[in-house]
Amino acid sequence: MSIWRRWWHLRSTVRDPSVMHSSEPSMKLSSHDRFAYSAIHERAPLVWPGGKKLAVYIAVCVEHFAFGEGKGLSYSPGLEHPNTYNWAWREYGNRVGGWRLAELADRCGVPLTVLLNTACYEHCPTLVKALKGARGEIVAHGRTNSEHQNGMSADDERALIAEVTAAIAQHEGAAPRGWMSPGANPSARTEDLLQQAGYGYTMDWPMDDQPVWMKAGNGHLLSLPYPHEVNDVPAIAIHHMPADAFMAMSFDNVDQLLEDATSQGQSLAMGVTLHTFIMGQPFRRKRLKAFFDHLNAHADDIWLTTAAEIAAEFEKQVPAHAG
Repeated sequence: MSIWRRWWHLRSTVRDPSVMHSSEPSMKLSSHDRFAYSAIHERAPLVWPGGKKLAVYIAVCVEHFAFGEGKGLSYSPGLEHPNTYNWAWREYGNRVGGWRLAELADRCGVPLTVLLNTACYEHCPTLVKALKGARGEIVAHGRTNSEHQNGMSADDERALIAEVTAAIAQHEGAAPRGWMSPGANPSARTEDLLQQAGYGYTMDWPMDDQPVWMKAGNGHLLSLPYPHEVNDVPAIAIHHMPADAFMAMSFDNVDQLLEDATSQGQSLAMGVTLHTFIMGQPFRRKRLKAFFDHLNAHADDIWLTTAAEIAAEFEKQVPAHAG
């Protein structure tokens, strides 16, 4: 058969109605089966306290890394361990950058949601206390970002969660309500283990501008909006965005969500994620202060709060069985 006859045969076959309307079932994609699709325009109205249109939390990641081994964000990929240049860059956040962020947030009246590696309780405990301040919150962020849950056995991951929970309860007087996996890399069972351990929400699923109830364990776990892009790791460390551009993105995200909330009659939520060793660098902090001032200037419409307070308010308005 010539190439043209083969082409005509294929074309005729594709146009054959019996082929186009096959009775064979379509391919079914694999699913996490934790929550159903929900369009933002099709939900019951959500209104934050005081009629605020937008809830905003500022997440600050406080992390400690093993020296000479393990995982962790790198500004010098490819260098063999021990990589003193990279370890010291990240350690700058614990020694200097985190303190500057704590001072700036306190001066601007911004409560911080502290995503904490519990290894920092031993390594830099006074920094943890300074960042939490009087109005802040501690979110469990594993022991260290040198290890990820994905790939652990069920027993090892369960023990990790128990150890982290106990450490925070010991130092803070209460167990944490929220969890963010180190490296944003949970396992397929993480949500079930968190629910069984008494957690109320996770920040591992950046798929919405409102909290979302997920099936987990023998009940439910709330997924809180978490910024995958308004986050200094992907923006600055990975995509090499200058501080001006990152903060412009943060400004624009706030302003656009305020507009969206007004037009939809639907309160929304967002976070901005900062790392002590990235936004704590001196040349970036000036831009961050302007952003904090912007949030305060829109206090009539913005609820500047913590992740835990957003989760608690949402749960009051939308109980788990309604999600």
